[in-house]
Amino acid sequence: MSPTIEQTMRRAASVLAKPRRIDPALPIKVGVDLGTAFTVIVITDERGKPLAAANTFADVVRDGIVWDFAGAMEVVRDLKTHLEQVTGRTLSAGSVTIPPDVSLSDSRAHHYVLEGVGIECADVVDEPTAANAVLGVKNGAVVDVGGGTTGVAIIRDGEVIATTDEPSGGTHMSLVISGAFKIPFADAEARKVDVGQQQMLLPVVRPTMQKIASIVRDAIAGHGVEKIHMVGGTSAFYGFAEIMEQVTGVPSRVAPEPMLVTPLGVAQWARPIIEEGM
Repeated sequence: MSPTIEQTMRRAASVLAKPRRIDPALPIKVGVDLGTAFTVIVITDERGKPLAAANTFADVVRDGIVWDFAGAMEVVRDLKTHLEQVTGRTLSAGSVTIPPDVSLSDSRAHHYVLEGVGIECADVVDEPTAANAVLGVKNGAVVDVGGGTTGVAIIRDGEVIATTDEPSGGTHMSLVISGAFKIPFADAEARKVDVGQQQMLLPVVRPTMQKIASIVRDAIAGHGVEKIHMVGGTSAFYGFAEIMEQVTGVPSRVAPEPMLVTPLGVAQWARPIIEEGM
């Protein structure tokens, strides 16, 4: 029996918290999510079972665009080195995400970041499409609320029929918190991700969340969307699904372990890595 999405994502969270060595005889796939706030690498088996993961906060992508190429390479290289050490495997191939509707030159930048650290890039996949490889939505909308942008994919009969991406996301919420409390951005970011403080912060960030929800409302207009599936770390903020539902008028749910859904999904486009001699 195939595992449920909840079981798969619980395992993804577990291998992020404690990655282990991977049998050298096992073919693996690698997914890289170059986010505005967090960069994530996930290793799976050929069937998409999570085996190991690592993430870090990094300001190397803004509004979906790699603005600090050298910094992005350093971040991915450090995560790659860490995972290679703990798993005993060489991460020589993988796939990477991009926000929807980015230019060809911007998608090439994501590709070149991987190639620059020794990861052969098999494909560059838009974030909501990658997320739906895990969620398996047949009809509805997948919304990836990232740090700098919010991407929306309309799914019909299991196929992506339309995508949009607009600048607004978790980074904007952190900026609002920073201004409201007159604290440095890094401190605001720390408060934002602290689950214990989110209910108190909700009135401060509600207008930003409403703006993000309005982006989604406009993106799904006329498509007959009956359910919204939210991914990306920011979507887990207290009360966000309720605000999304209020603004769009469409039932909304947050996927389990939403920050890990997209990097887990993009690994499906990667070339399997098989150790030499196996």
